[in-house]
Amino acid sequence: MRETFQLSWHIVVRNWRVYAKDFLANISPTVTDPVFLLLSLGMGLSPYVSNVGGHSYVRFLAPGLAVTTAMFTAFFETSYGFYVQMTYEAIFKAMLTTPIGVREIVIGELCWCALKGAAMATGVSLVLACFGLWTYWPWIFAMPFIGAVVALACGSIGLVASTLVRNIDQFQAVYSFVVSPLYFFSGIFFPVNSAPVWFQWLVNLSPLYHGVRLAQMAFWNDFHAGEAAIHVAVLLLFTIVLVAIADRRVGKKLIL
Repeated sequence: MRETFQLSWHIVVRNWRVYAKDFLANISPTVTDPVFLLLSLGMGLSPYVSNVGGHSYVRFLAPGLAVTTAMFTAFFETSYGFYVQMTYEAIFKAMLTTPIGVREIVIGELCWCALKGAAMATGVSLVLACFGLWTYWPWIFAMPFIGAVVALACGSIGLVASTLVRNIDQFQAVYSFVVSPLYFFSGIFFPVNSAPVWFQWLVNLSPLYHGVRLAQMAFWNDFHAGEAAIHVAVLLLFTIVLVAIADRRVGKKLIL
């Protein structure tokens, strides 16, 4: 097990070196998009929507937009990024000629996603904190963990998708029918408890929803240990199930 994680860490280091070559270009859309969205919706709708769940609309949006960066970062990393490396660049097949195996590749890619998700969610949260959107500053230290668990769950979706699509264009369908609904219907833009009961049950199938609730607790200083434990457990369950599927399918893709 120790050797597995050591080999997986080499993949993390390799990914970081590639990412760092164009660091500012890579990080800028992830940080600026949620901030600009918050500003546009906040300035545009706040005068008309003054109270959402006991918060101003800008303050209500902030937690969801922060944690969404972890979802998008992880999904695109394990979908388009993973597929290109697997299919066009044959990077993973080259790795298999070393002591690195399929399991190390899967673990390494997910560890990289978790670190990126943690960094992105925390970075956006720090920017939003500059606008006075944090109720209690010390809770900002929870964002790396929240970003990481969301990235693991959502990155696992991308990893499974990479083994199912027949060409790179089919990721558009995955984005349209999986990722996009998660984004719009996970409690980021409106409180889930005001929706119909059937929707409240359905939204629990969204890993992003559980991340949004954790982020809301942190942003609003509204921590409930029991509820937080459930959300974390669900995110880890998503990850375990999807990674088990992905591990088997990646092996079939790489080892013919």
